[in-house]
Amino acid sequence: MYASNNAYANANNAYMNNQVMTASRTKLVVMLYDGAIRNLKLAKLAIGDKNIEKTNNSVIKAQRILSELMSTLNMEEGGEISRNLMALYQYMHQRTIRANIDKNPEILDEVIGYLEELREAWSQI
Repeated sequence: MYASNNAYANANNAYMNNQVMTASRTKLVVMLYDGAIRNLKLAKLAIGDKNIEKTNNSVIKAQRILSELMSTLNMEEGGEISRNLMALYQYMHQRTIRANIDKNPEILDEVIGYLEELREAWSQI
């Protein structure tokens, strides 16, 4: 007998909640980068499929993650590093807006590249 889709979804949600609740601060940042990268890649696929709604939804999810990354920066203690990250996050956010308006996968590739570099750096910590 197979579990229903709803039961599977509930189990997956419980697993993800446990992952987030038990993750270190560094791991959470890496998870945020993973989510942003995943959503921008989904947006690129949706652009190729000419699915405007899915493109928009995926880009907005990535933008929300970028906003979350910006809101967690400690500008007082982080000094120049926090200021540089804030500028980069703001730039990427603006680029995702432009990519969404123009339905431009090349801009998404640019942002994905930055996110992958940051993800790699954070995963080394």
